[in-house]
Amino acid sequence: MATSRADVEKGGSTKMKQEPGKVPAPLYPQHEGEREWTPWLVPSIFVANLCVFVIAMYYNNCPAKTKARDGQCVAGFLHRFSFQPLRQNPLLGPSSATLEKMGALVWDKVVHGNQGWRLITCMWMHAGLLHLLANMLSLLFIGLRLEQQFGYIRIGAIYLLSGLGGSVLSSLFIRNAISVGASGALFGLLGAMLSELLSNWTIYTNKVAAVTTLLFVIAVNLVLGILPHVNNFAHIGGFLTGFLLGFVLLMRPHFGWMERYSLPARKYLAYQWVLMAIALILAVAGFAIGLAMVFRGSNANDSCSWCHYLSCVPTAKWKCTN
Repeated sequence: MATSRADVEKGGSTKMKQEPGKVPAPLYPQHEGEREWTPWLVPSIFVANLCVFVIAMYYNNCPAKTKARDGQCVAGFLHRFSFQPLRQNPLLGPSSATLEKMGALVWDKVVHGNQGWRLITCMWMHAGLLHLLANMLSLLFIGLRLEQQFGYIRIGAIYLLSGLGGSVLSSLFIRNAISVGASGALFGLLGAMLSELLSNWTIYTNKVAAVTTLLFVIAVNLVLGILPHVNNFAHIGGFLTGFLLGFVLLMRPHFGWMERYSLPARKYLAYQWVLMAIALILAVAGFAIGLAMVFRGSNANDSCSWCHYLSCVPTAKWKCTN
């Protein structure tokens, strides 16, 4: 007997005790009648990040630009694509000078050099091969399913705006170090997953377990962000942006409407519209205020003396610098 894809994703077997019409979270399978998109944007972002990293390594040209006293290039058989000495970059990547020239986030250049484009370009660059692999595996794991469920326009908007949100918050707190990576955008997708689950609460089963699991994953990643050389402000800024955008862009019809139990009923519930309105206002206000503060040269550390601990907590084994 043939079984539809939606039936398989919902459990398939009639032995499974599941409320009819509802879908298990947080896998987000399609509901009957909903369109299932073929992901192409997330794979394209994956390829784009790989290409940018290869270009960065080509431009870096470690054998030609690294002096003998600085150490030997790693993986010398790659010639000009070899990595900087580990003492300079333990993540197997280019030099900080190369990253800065190619578009890394540098506060001074954004504010005083009129290079606001760095708020966007930094999310397409990575400090090293290990950094790139970690982020791209996370992108595929999170992004493919979200794009399949909600389409490339909404997921693309969340990804890019979350990356920008992470860059804005980073620029407000970090002045003396460069920043690169797609982590802010990826945390935005995590934030959107959480707000989507809360906004569309009525159509999911296993709600508490899903929220608990998602919050645990987010908390673990944020805690790891307090380690040195990790820009947790990008993570926090991206997460908050994605969380707000999830209420705005990922709202789905409520359970009764989707199952046609109570037609003619409203497609969306009142609380969904309220959450969307509040989130939209906060997102617009946050970007407006944040960008204004960045280009005005404001230092958020002056207003929050303890906030630097959100990105790095000093211990007996390491110190934290800005």
